[in-house]
Amino acid sequence: MSLQALKQDIRQWGRELGFSVIGFASAEPIDDAGYLGWLAAGYHGDMDYMARNLDKRPRPGELLPGTRTIITARLDYHQGELPRPTPETAIVSRYALGRDYHKVMRNRLQKLAERIAGATGPFLHRAFSDSAPVMEVELAGRAGLGWRGKHTLLLSRTGSWSFLGELYTDLALPPDAPDTDHCGRCTACLDHCPTRAFVAPYVLDARRCISYLTIEHAGPIPEDLRPLMGTRIYGCDDCQAACPWNRFAQTTAITDFLPRNGLEHSTLAKLFAWTEAEFETRLAGSPIRRIGFDRWLRNLAVALGNAPRSATNRQALESRRNHPSELVREHVSWALAQWDKMPA
Repeated sequence: MSLQALKQDIRQWGRELGFSVIGFASAEPIDDAGYLGWLAAGYHGDMDYMARNLDKRPRPGELLPGTRTIITARLDYHQGELPRPTPETAIVSRYALGRDYHKVMRNRLQKLAERIAGATGPFLHRAFSDSAPVMEVELAGRAGLGWRGKHTLLLSRTGSWSFLGELYTDLALPPDAPDTDHCGRCTACLDHCPTRAFVAPYVLDARRCISYLTIEHAGPIPEDLRPLMGTRIYGCDDCQAACPWNRFAQTTAITDFLPRNGLEHSTLAKLFAWTEAEFETRLAGSPIRRIGFDRWLRNLAVALGNAPRSATNRQALESRRNHPSELVREHVSWALAQWDKMPA
């Protein structure tokens, strides 16, 4: 079998496994000057893991010695039209409405590796999906899957609602041609950021990003940013939703990514009433579970502080006024103060 024929077979096997696109990138070192400058500016906030393994991150061969070709894959997760949120809706990022993508992606990549081994015999490989020091967007761009959008995510002519995964291999497959930037003069993603987290095109100060604040950040949310968060309780999709290329997004066929537990239309008060046991049970298999119950309540308290004035919302906040966690109590106290400031 020729290498080009093997590439075509791998693409076909990828489609059969639900991948929207498969690409091939070389294992040559990646220019990480921009990344290092981003770290030096402190834009990664509390995400200390992003400053580790700096030798391996831009050099695939350091992460998996013997790597020659990286097979990059994309799984689309756009669920189509969702219920329009009301002022009482707890807004959850689309990517977190369904099952945790890490396992879904890695399982499918492993199945792809098994299909390849059936044709080539055993080969060195390792699957990754946002789980190791991998410069995913750069590798995906190098493999022709798209380009880095001004919102810093991978963007293609079918949008950015997608997860990325990589199969590091010792196969000597010809690389694909990289894609080119098609953002042009558009700044819609930057202009629609609620907290003005973009320092410049392609540069995100994570410390101001709602996704960072509600997911990665473990401590109190800065008070000046709380009113700007609205009722977003886990992540934020505003920069993606504003992107014109996402008008061409295809609805996912992967049922694991479809909304579960009514998270696409749940009210703030309803979710705030969950017990810790309900949180653990209802969100089993969800990426949300990893933030823990106290941060879940922290995020909901801020959202309730920004929500309409109602007896239901007031009662919800009062019910957690004396919560054992200082983190929760402080955010509930802030929310009640905001509630008292709101006009009737």
